Amino acid sequence: MRIKVLQVGPIGTNCYLIENELAHTAVVVDPGGHAGRILTTAKADGVTIQAVLLTHAHYDHTGGVAELREALPGLPVYLHPDDAALLGTQIFPDVSPVTPCVDGQDIQVAGLTFHVLHTPGHTPGSVTFQVEDVLLTGDTLFQGSMGRTDLPGGSYAQIMASLAKLGKLKGDLQVLPGHMDLSTLDRERATNYYMKEALGG
Repeated sequence: MRIKVLQVGPIGTNCYLIENELAHTAVVVDPGGHAGRILTTAKADGVTIQAVLLTHAHYDHTGGVAELREALPGLPVYLHPDDAALLGTQIFPDVSPVTPCVDGQDIQVAGLTFHVLHTPGHTPGSVTFQVEDVLLTGDTLFQGSMGRTDLPGGSYAQIMASLAKLGKLKGDLQVLPGHMDLSTLDRERATNYYMKEALGG
């Protein structure tokens, strides 16, 4: 598995191209914009994009969906139902149709397995995807911080529960957030004030 990080969209959202080099396939996580650059990167790497996974439905994470679909008709887009219910309102652009993904589900795509962890708080339908030893945390967990809870559908109590859920996972997993720098779960457990609060530390 190979991972490419691209800063895309109006505020430089981290978009991830998760590549299966053996199968020459890939999954895009949070294409917030610059779909052309995502497609160019995939072509240069010799991989075919087989799905889009959305950690949540805010515009800065979904801005490239329509253009990717134009280039790749029938491309499935996975989104938690709690965010799908908000599509077309406020800061949730309508990217339907979407394929639902729920807590505990394993999405088998591109020869990889993405385990879904429902981690609400930033939005009602925020999720974290785990693939191998990598956590794609969207706007739930950042390096040294966490996502905002003052936007529509946000909840401080929920994001605290979500941070506790992530913090209790076993192993020093890689943390690939929706914004800012990459991290590790051990680092966040030791230094992230919000995660420490969530874990009762």
